Amino acid sequence: MSDEPQHAGLVETSEAAAPRVVIVTGLSGSGKSTVIHALEDLGFFCIDNLPVPLLPKVLELASTSGRRMQDIGFVVDTREREFLHEADEMVVQMRGEGANVQVLFLEAADDTLLRRYSETRRPHPMSDGGTVRDGIARERERLSDLREHADVIVDTTKHTPHTLKAWTLEHFSGEAQPRLQITLLTFGFKHGLPPECDLVFDVRFLPNPYFVEGLRPMTGLDEEVRDYILGFPETGGFLSLFRQVSDFLLPLYEREGKTYLTIGMGCTGGQHRSVAIAEAIAMRLRGRGWDVTIRHRDVDE
Repeated sequence: MSDEPQHAGLVETSEAAAPRVVIVTGLSGSGKSTVIHALEDLGFFCIDNLPVPLLPKVLELASTSGRRMQDIGFVVDTREREFLHEADEMVVQMRGEGANVQVLFLEAADDTLLRRYSETRRPHPMSDGGTVRDGIARERERLSDLREHADVIVDTTKHTPHTLKAWTLEHFSGEAQPRLQITLLTFGFKHGLPPECDLVFDVRFLPNPYFVEGLRPMTGLDEEVRDYILGFPETGGFLSLFRQVSDFLLPLYEREGKTYLTIGMGCTGGQHRSVAIAEAIAMRLRGRGWDVTIRHRDVDE
């Protein structure tokens, strides 16, 4: 995550008339839906894909309602093609009129956006019959002016929906930083190293259940495979060493403000050893109070 401030701050308004207006924008696939849903959880009144010319109209109607305005969240992106070029001017206008506007711009690396679109199988709104990569390039260009007016720019390349939601709740609620969110990601080296991992452990030194009759079609989620792998003294030694490393590293990562950590566990195919080890580690980490999620990337390959 990287926050890149583009302005000194928000326009000062009186406390009685100071609802926050958060404009969520950025590249398609970068997590705008996750952020707007998190804002709803914080009590924001949210509107997705509102035509740009209606932004000040909504604020005007809300201000004449006779009660304190609710915080408002808007999503503005390239689905609004006809009026998108007016968005940056509209932000300047609203700020000039004293509105408490904050622009949050989300982006991610091209390869990450390509992977996300591949997983969802949705067409890119700017592909115009071309490739997804073509659409990403066009969208970056179309949103460049709006990006210049952003208060905060967040790179979601290494975020999951869970960690992006946690960041949003922390940033807009003003509450203390949440605890470190840990993701254990299992994978097979033959399918490639996951680029999102912060730490990687190779457990191919353990005996492979793939070559044991009856265990090959199973996975590390099955009791027979788990008992086989955890029964070796090498496994116990590794888990003991991992506990020492994690007890040392995790509090330091948290102290330095890291909000998420992805730990990769790899074996040959990503179906047996890495899965069983990750499940055992997750149970131990949760027992020590850490928030842990598990993702088995290649278990069904």
